[in-house]
Amino acid sequence: MLAGPPESVTMKSGLEVLAPNQSVGKHSTGQHEELLVVLEGRGVMTFDDGSKLDVKANHALYCPPETEHNVTNTGSNVLRYVYVVASTK
Repeated sequence: MLAGPPESVTMKSGLEVLAPNQSVGKHSTGQHEELLVVLEGRGVMTFDDGSKLDVKANHALYCPPETEHNVTNTGSNVLRYVYVVASTK
């Protein structure tokens, strides 16, 4: 399925767990691209321009480089997601 050499040697990942009404905090991807894979819960991803995306279990979201965003748990249960970032430079 994944043949050949890796295309990223700068990849980092982690697990984020947000309680109801909790936010990860506004931040920028900077020189990174970011992928979020939502495992559990519901929320919203808000971008600097005011646009929003609904976030829920089994969704994957992509943030290109230089994108300010925030994730907020809008549900009544825990919002749990994995993030993966890789440098574009």
